[in-house]
Parts: sequence; structure tokens; C-alpha cells
Amino acid sequence: MTANRVPPAQLAPQLRDAITRLNRRVRQARPVGDLTVTQLSALTSLRLAGALTPRELADVERVQPPTMTKIVAKLEDRGLVRRTPHPTDGRQVILAATEGGRAVLDQFERVRDEWLASRLAALPEDDRDTLRRAAEILQQLARD
Repeated sequence: MTANRVPPAQLAPQLRDAITRLNRRVRQARPVGDLTVTQLSALTSLRLAGALTPRELADVERVQPPTMTKIVAKLEDRGLVRRTPHPTDGRQVILAATEGGRAVLDQFERVRDEWLASRLAALPEDDRDTLRRAAEILQQLARD
């Protein structure tokens, strides 16, 4: 094994730590606003799924239904989420992100992308090429 080769068991915690720290830093780059990380996550899940029942959203977000009820209520009060009757079960509702909710998410993503792009611009071109390749590999790992 050469000096540059790192066994997978040694690389795994280094990579996990770097991804976690970068993710935390990117999440901190946000426009002025009072949405919590939990609210943003729930809104993102709704945008990705299109629509979910409150129970499905709680499951996706890995929180208890009463917690999700509070999160949804705050998002609904701000006009970021809407409830519609379930098409087949009168006891259920369907939650979806509103146009305003999607716009808020777009703004958050834009600010985060701008922060990261400014940091990437400061790197040498070779490092940016390495990160481009690493991004492809990470996307592949996430799909597998």
C-alpha cells in the first residue's frame, strides 16, 4: 500500500466527518428568516414528494405525529403548506407545499449555493476538478 492509499475503514470516518461538517456549514448559510431546520426539512420533504399525509410526513422526517402536527401548523400559519381532503379517506388530509413554500425553499437553496460557490471559487482549479469528481462519486454512493 502506498502512502496515498487509505483503507476504506479509515477513509469512512474521515469522509463522514467532512461531509457532516460541510453540510452543517452550508445549512448555516441561510437568508434571514425564522424557519427552523426541522420546518425546512419538512417543507423540503413535501416539495420532493409532492404531497403526503401528516403520518407519512412524520415517518419521512422520523418524528412523532404530535411533533409533526406542531411543525405543520407553523408552516400552515405562514402559508407555506396547505391541507386538502384525502381523495379516498375522509378522515385524512393531504399536505403539500404551497407556491410560497416552494419560493422560500428556492431562496434558501440560492443563498446556500452562493455561499458554497464563493468558497469553491477561492480554490485552485485542480481542487475544483477533484471536488467535481468527488461529487459524482458521492452521488453514486448515495444511489447504491
